[in-house]
Amino acid sequence: MQMVERPWGIATYGAASVKAMPDLVRARFKVIRVEQTPSKAFARASDAVRLVRRTLRNHQVPDAAVERSQLGLKSSWSYGNERKFLGYECQASFVVESGRLDDIQSLLVDLVDDGANEIQSVDFDVSAKGELRAEARRKAVGAARRKAELYAEAAGVRLGAVLHIDDVDPQQVGHERYRGHGGGGEASPQDLAPGHVVVSAAVILGFSINRD
Repeated sequence: MQMVERPWGIATYGAASVKAMPDLVRARFKVIRVEQTPSKAFARASDAVRLVRRTLRNHQVPDAAVERSQLGLKSSWSYGNERKFLGYECQASFVVESGRLDDIQSLLVDLVDDGANEIQSVDFDVSAKGELRAEARRKAVGAARRKAELYAEAAGVRLGAVLHIDDVDPQQVGHERYRGHGGGGEASPQDLAPGHVVVSAAVILGFSINRD
């Protein structure tokens, strides 16, 4: 039987989630061109980059909301029964943020038409994530405290002061033993509702036990 070697108090895990409607979208994509000479690859990729930048401006995406890598060049090969040289691959990566969520479908269509030939991801997010994270952390602390109070009441002791606070990644596998007993937060099936961004937080609180 497992025993607590150095008993000191009550430790509880609390988790909570806050959801909000997204107010920005983040798209990652690439312009890639393969030609038989480096000069042709650079020229074609540069032309495509200019068209992509024009498309972004036409969709009212400000330059400050666009991150773009410099043009890169590498040899391109196919690997089958034998290794075959395909040409020189020139590419540029883009990360674009926009608050015009209703326009994202049209924007992606136009970007592909004008030269973006690899869409890597499209993610919805919230600009006030810091405030939402703070709210989730406060709720996680409340959940951990309520659980500790319940244990103390059931054990016939009084909960003492907080001795330890451990910020926990709610997705961290190392604390699965705590999550397995329930987070005690305000989670519900609606936390994963489509169209919402869910911001989560978790904490482990250690309390002393008052014995007077």
